[in-house]
Amino acid sequence: MIQVTAPFLPPKEEFYAYVDKIWDKNWLTNNGPLLNELELSLKEYLGVKHFLFVNNGTIALQLAIKALNLKGEIITTPFSFIATTSSIVWENCKPVFADIDKQTYNIDPAKIESCITKDTSAILATHVFGNPCNIEAIEDIARKYQLKVIYDAAHCFGVKYQGKSVLEYGDISTLSFHATKLYHTTEGGGLVCNSAELTYRLSQMRNFGFKTAESFDGVGINGKNSELHAAMGLCNLKYIDEILVKRKEQFEYYQLKLNNLKVSYQSIQNGTSYNYAYFPILFKTEEELLKAKAELEVNWIYPRRYFYPSLSGLHYVSEQNTPISDSISSRILCLPLYHQLTTEEQDFICRILLRAQNY
Repeated sequence: MIQVTAPFLPPKEEFYAYVDKIWDKNWLTNNGPLLNELELSLKEYLGVKHFLFVNNGTIALQLAIKALNLKGEIITTPFSFIATTSSIVWENCKPVFADIDKQTYNIDPAKIESCITKDTSAILATHVFGNPCNIEAIEDIARKYQLKVIYDAAHCFGVKYQGKSVLEYGDISTLSFHATKLYHTTEGGGLVCNSAELTYRLSQMRNFGFKTAESFDGVGINGKNSELHAAMGLCNLKYIDEILVKRKEQFEYYQLKLNNLKVSYQSIQNGTSYNYAYFPILFKTEEELLKAKAELEVNWIYPRRYFYPSLSGLHYVSEQNTPISDSISSRILCLPLYHQLTTEEQDFICRILLRAQNY
């Protein structure tokens, strides 16, 4: 069986060495020494000013919305993982969908301005599959209308844009370290911002709002993560450069082998140092996608329709017109891509795709 992804696992003895330290200190959570070590290590690796480790990427989004005190409407993308929209709704804000660019699959800045009303407080844009948004255009609009900007950078570990970490843009960027991600901590997430004051506020909010052991400074939530998750993160960080090299090789191998497949590919923004986290292919029709997917599944290969359905069709949001997102969502398929995937398995996947399209 070949799944769409599989988690990278470090050597067990390296993880167990950290577990021994946890047992020795008898410190499992609440800002432990391994968590602090991981935060500092990730801050240095990613090249960002401030970094906070939280328990998942969804909580990271919710904390970002709460910390920026967002109200009313938030303009966002209909083409993303459901947490991008559900976090907005969860925080009692209204998602307003601006359609996407048909080449990059990211929110189209040309569609944002017409969505702005007196109730708009922010733009929440996703760097889809790790591909940076049109950051300059988005931030020009944000300055013009005095809006906050959150970037859902769940797929962006290690991505650079215009020579610096893509996470440095906007008011807050959020990360996911779920087990399916290129870099993971089993479960986990991250928050990046350039403001020390905002980072301090977020750090209080992730710990119930505690100011001291006996006082609180506003509403908080339990967004903390554990020493065991930090241990996995520290182990995996040792291998991230190797993972990134391997992922690029696998990505380029697919491109070579699928050269004759009648599909199109996502356009990566100029000035991007990419992480090759996903390999999406876009079919001409949904029927072609379904045919290829069925052929793969008959052979115990399970790609994923990332992202389907378009979020503008969710039953708990108001109906909005996003024809480009609807179309791409119905025709896109992410192929298996993970560290242990072999070239032989990639060859097998490619042969099935080519055969499915030719009969």
